Parts: sequence; structure tokens; C-alpha cells
Amino acid sequence: MALRTALPAALKARLRLPLIAAPMFLVSGPALVKAACRAGVIGSFPTANCRTVTELDHWLAEMADDLNRSADETGRAAAPLCPNLIVHRSNPRVPDDLAAVLRAKVELVITSVGSPEPVMKPLKDAGCLVFADVASVRHAEKAVAAGVDGLVLLTAGAGGQTGWVNPFAFVRAVRAFWDGIVVMAGGMADGHAIAAAETLGCDLAYMGTKFIATRESLAKDSYKQMLVKSRLDDVLLTRAFTGLETNMRRPSIAAAGLDPDNLPARGAIDIAKDINAAERDKRDAEGPDAKRWKDIWSAGHSVSGVADVPSVAELVERTAAEYAVSRRSMQFV
Repeated sequence: MALRTALPAALKARLRLPLIAAPMFLVSGPALVKAACRAGVIGSFPTANCRTVTELDHWLAEMADDLNRSADETGRAAAPLCPNLIVHRSNPRVPDDLAAVLRAKVELVITSVGSPEPVMKPLKDAGCLVFADVASVRHAEKAVAAGVDGLVLLTAGAGGQTGWVNPFAFVRAVRAFWDGIVVMAGGMADGHAIAAAETLGCDLAYMGTKFIATRESLAKDSYKQMLVKSRLDDVLLTRAFTGLETNMRRPSIAAAGLDPDNLPARGAIDIAKDINAAERDKRDAEGPDAKRWKDIWSAGHSVSGVADVPSVAELVERTAAEYAVSRRSMQFV
């Protein structure tokens, strides 16, 4: 049975797997993104991981140069890199980050934590595909009305900013009105899960937690080792640290001296405070709020699938083998 797909043929041809290495705050950096793209999966990162727009320009240029060199050396085009714009109204950097993304002439952008509408026209005028994170059918309908090319469905299993909806119900509800690209985020533990997401009607899958535990990620070694030791029951859904529903690791909360079952309320979302370089430096140096940046770590429901800390290339190789087994067992052609 052949799988339908809304992916442009030219993009699909560059992918070894229908997979995005999900954008993760303070985790996804150039090394991870480049390794993912070279391995044949889309590599993404939040633009807020750069402390300044100048640094963002540098990251984008350096990654593009590296991937172009790789294509010249191998004769095979890498998968695209994909910046993630956090478009919440409290983020003052949106116009400058958008301008940097446009200067870099990227092929694909993910928007999150807000409506994509304010950034749609310049991105589409530049020929860029736009995917929007959505956590409900209402959000999906609004993103479609804004003109996006793809919807990233944040389901209950996603790490970091998450959703609450069952993925089976969410995908089928969206497919009732949307023929464009659908990406499933949440619970992508291996290649079998990716194949299952395709069967359900998705074009791509998001994998985040397993990419945290790779050698190229920016995560601390202690973070990676904690993921290796973790299981699904260690994941806690809370608003205490970001103001958004977020899946966090119970052991890391306890290790930071907090009670996972008695956490203070975070209050309103304030992206400006979260990404400000001076605020980050201050939190890193002192203060109880610093704990959530340095020592309290996110993980999705797929954490039970983290068994070691491989390279990105090794992770993609394993995932591709699992995916192939599932497709054969389902008699896909």
C-alpha cells in the first residue's frame, strides 16, 4: 500500500526519514542541526537559542555553508535546516529574528506559541514553507486560515511545550478539513512510531527527547544521563516553569530542591524575560529561578526509549532500520 503525502516531491527526495529533529530550547544548536540534516532528517532549532540576532545570522550562515560543503562532497543534498520562530506577542525579537531568517533564505520555518499570521506574508513572499505548532482543532483552523503549509500537532506526549489531545483523535480531526502537511509531535520513540504516524495520515513526525540524548546536543551530560535512566512515569505535566503546559522530568525537579507535587505557579508567559541574554546570565549565576534553566529538564513520553547517548548519525541509522521493519510488516510498497 502506497502512502499519500502532501510533502513537495523535491523535499521528500532529500529525506532519509519523514522526520524532524524537533526545535528544543537551549538544546538544539548548530552541531545537532547540521548532523541531522546530513543524516537526512530536517534539523530545527529555536532562533531564541541565539542570545543576539548577530549570533543568529552567524549560526544560519555557518550551518548553510557546512551543508553546502557536505552536498558538494557527497553528491547528495542535505535535508533542510529549519528555524523555529517563537511568535508570542511578548517576544520583542520576532521582527529581527524574522529578518535574519529571510536574509538566510531558508526553505522552511516553524512558528510556535502564537498565531503565525503576522509573519506569513514575508515568509511566503520569500518562497518559504511555513509550519505552525497547534495544540487544538481551533488553533489548527486558525493556522490554516492564515495560510500555513503545514500543521505540527502538539499531542499529549510531546516534551517541552505540549498538548493535551490524544494523537489518534487529533490527526483524524484535522484530516477532516486539511489536505496539507501534517506533522505529529509527541511520543516518537522510534522508527515504528514514525511508520504508525504515517499510517494515521501524517507526512512527518517530530522527535525531540531522543535527540536531546545525542552527543551533538547542547544538553549537559548529566541531563543526557538522567534521560537514559528515566522512564515514562518520571514525566510531569506542569505550568510551573514556563507558563505553558510543559512535560518536565520529576527527578530533575526534586534534585533542584523542589517538590514536584507542590510547585509554585509560574504566572503569565513572558518570552522577553525568558530569552533576554542579560536575564539568562543573571539566572545562571544565582537565584531560585535559575534552577529551571540549569537543572530542571524537559522530556516527552518517549523517554523510556532512551537507552544510551549515540551520535545523531547513529540515532538516525537505528531509527531508519526500525522504520524499514515496520513498513515491511505493514506491507507498504
